[in-house]
Amino acid sequence: MEKQKTYALINYGCQMNESDTEHYAGQLKELGYEAIADFHDADVIIVNTCCVRESAEKKIAGKIGELKAVKVKNPDVVICVAGCMAQKDGEKLLKKHPQVDILLGTSYVNDFKQLLLDFLQTRKKGLYTSLEIRDAEFEGHRVRQSPFHAWIPIMYGCNNFCTYCIVPYVRGRERSRSVENIVEEIKQAVKEGYKEFTLLGQNVDSYGKQTGDKEAFAKLLRTCNEIEGVERLHYMTSHPRDMVEAVIEAVRDCEHVCESFHLPFQAGSNEILRRMNRGYTKEKYLELIETVRKHVPNAVITTDIIVGFPGETEEDFEETLDVVKKARFDSAYTFIYSKRSGTPAARMENQVPLDVKKDRLNRLMALQNEISLANHEKMVGDTVEVMADGPSKHPGVWNGRTRTGILVLWPTEGKTYELGQKVNVKIDTAQTWLLKGKAID
Repeated sequence: MEKQKTYALINYGCQMNESDTEHYAGQLKELGYEAIADFHDADVIIVNTCCVRESAEKKIAGKIGELKAVKVKNPDVVICVAGCMAQKDGEKLLKKHPQVDILLGTSYVNDFKQLLLDFLQTRKKGLYTSLEIRDAEFEGHRVRQSPFHAWIPIMYGCNNFCTYCIVPYVRGRERSRSVENIVEEIKQAVKEGYKEFTLLGQNVDSYGKQTGDKEAFAKLLRTCNEIEGVERLHYMTSHPRDMVEAVIEAVRDCEHVCESFHLPFQAGSNEILRRMNRGYTKEKYLELIETVRKHVPNAVITTDIIVGFPGETEEDFEETLDVVKKARFDSAYTFIYSKRSGTPAARMENQVPLDVKKDRLNRLMALQNEISLANHEKMVGDTVEVMADGPSKHPGVWNGRTRTGILVLWPTEGKTYELGQKVNVKIDTAQTWLLKGKAID
């Protein structure tokens, strides 16, 4: 009897990387491979990498280094390094890690199956890092990690070139999938039992703009909303410069599009925003927030904020705090600026000292935590619809998320729940990062 071929996936980074990893798994399954948890025993190992921060790169480099011993033990194992770090470092990474057989850039996700077959036939190392515009349409299958939630990439790449960000250099220029290709994938996922979907893109508001239609993404939301079997529809990530009112109106009008907006503003100072190349002002951003609140009064709004960008003064930072006070975000992902080699900001003068950045981060987090808690306290006594994610780390307690992505915990009280089941929970306790309550019939 022929031995079962196996694979192991090691994934780092963003939701787009998670989606790419599911695509790699789907192609391996098509070739007859089965997943195993321990990469030491796999016939094919894929490390899908991230290079947004240098600290992440160091961790990933250590994991790739571990695979040298695996290759010594089993010379036939195929080791593939994929993703953004592979794209950025290319041949340098291959030379440093001779145990790597295939180095796969971000534009070659659809091609992995054929490239693996080519390698198995020739055993010749492969380096694939061209960022030429390739077909953006999805082919094949995905092995999804969740039994009810599906990532659906709608576009790849980014044209924005924010001065702190490496993404455009490693993901390439924007290219959108066709509406038909996206709808086909969602319909197939619905047949497989999926009910919650997240449309993915580095900047979803740029979807389809190469056709000249600034409302292409809003139209896509409305189209996906009508697919039978779709119960919740999310999207990420938006760019404040490119979001048009038609998108907000689509969220307002569509039954299944969830009332949450992730709108990274990054900094409150117009001078810092200019240096970041964000393409909007503080005033324009706050106008956008007002437009969201006008059309979707119950919207949950979250954001990303960077403190300590090169040249940021105390006055600049105070402008950031002012935006937080006025926007009253439900939560914020806050970051200390760190140099990312290969980006313009890494070469800028007036880098902010680390102790100053840490102090500003602490002050920012204290303010946002206060606002988050206040927002959640307003929900005490409300009954919210939660989609069950599974048992929490506390025995007898399950967790799930509201339509707007807020984490909710509730005791099972002897009841049995299924993953993806909708549960009505009456909130009795509010915390900064989550809500607690009891399930009601």
